[in-house]
Amino acid sequence: MRRERWPLVNSLIWDAGGTLFDTYPAVVEAALVAVAQLGGRADPGWVLSLFRQSTVHAVASLARSLAVDQTEIATRFEAAYDAVGAAEQPPFPYVRDCCRFVAEAGGRNYIVTHRDLASLERLLDGHRMRGYFADWITKADPFPRKPDSASLTALAKRHELDPARCLAIADRDLDVVAGDRAGMWTCPYGAAEHTIPVNLRITGFDHLLDWLRRNFHG
Repeated sequence: MRRERWPLVNSLIWDAGGTLFDTYPAVVEAALVAVAQLGGRADPGWVLSLFRQSTVHAVASLARSLAVDQTEIATRFEAAYDAVGAAEQPPFPYVRDCCRFVAEAGGRNYIVTHRDLASLERLLDGHRMRGYFADWITKADPFPRKPDSASLTALAKRHELDPARCLAIADRDLDVVAGDRAGMWTCPYGAAEHTIPVNLRITGFDHLLDWLRRNFHG
């Protein structure tokens, strides 16, 4: 941990895919469709490991394995993924409860994601979760990709948030690094081992909900 004592956390900064919503099965399936369209085959586990690092890394790796241009695989992947409905990408168990708790306790939920605005809105509206979030930053906004912290810093400035009272929640190292660089507390989600120091580890959002009930101060 970077600090010995927790502050009075009053805002949660969420990643979207793989954190709020269980998107990886749909992402992997879309990638396999794109690979098949280009005459190739790929192991689903390997594809998942690529996307758990980043979409950019996954697309580049798949393009190399197929000896095709990255644009070719990216275009086919995006088309296949856009065809997947929100119902096939549900929020993780207890995510809605965490968001509701924060809102009812007088705090705010925000999203910083690499996905495009339309994709994010389909998930939020498809699961009736738009109202839990005060604002979001997406691919459409002019910020470098995480682990650069510019998007999180801009969000904090826009809403006059104290970064030291924000908890950044995400499933990948690059998101956690961005939160740490922005001066926020970090909370990786999932069973994957993280190679960087973090403040709070959870393997389920029921754990986060319990933590919020003890530590959140909206």
